[in-house]
Amino acid sequence: MAAEKHSVLFVCLGNICRSTMAEGIFQHLIKEKGLSTAWTIDSAGTGSWHIGSPPDSRTMQVLKKNGIGDYHHRGRLITKEDFNKFEYIFGMDHENMGDITEMKPKNSTAKCLLLGEFDPQKELTVQDPYFTHGTNKNAFNEVYDQCHRCCVAFLDSLK
Repeated sequence: MAAEKHSVLFVCLGNICRSTMAEGIFQHLIKEKGLSTAWTIDSAGTGSWHIGSPPDSRTMQVLKKNGIGDYHHRGRLITKEDFNKFEYIFGMDHENMGDITEMKPKNSTAKCLLLGEFDPQKELTVQDPYFTHGTNKNAFNEVYDQCHRCCVAFLDSLK
């Protein structure tokens, strides 16, 4: 009997920091568990500023520092098709969720949630390090830690 196929899309504003961080982490967790063929994993943005761009260099540095050196992505926009292609769509903050909800077709099958709903520390919002890095030099590491906690908890919730 074939294993059930799952799919997840991580969404943030520009698709270069938070959503790519979460995607890289989730891909790594799935790979470690030997479940790569059972999952489709992607990320997208709600804004068009970084279409075709690689993730922010600070995102890549933090992923690499945490043993995730094989992650590759190019920024893209979320599309209406994503709502029927993906089982789960995770926004990083309430603004993302507002955009996702507004765009979601009526017949969509996707479960749209804040990634932070899975945070054991109950931090619902994944802060955008692109805008907070100037005042918080540890912002990208904090985003990694929160996304990692959430991804682990989400995966555990499916057992």
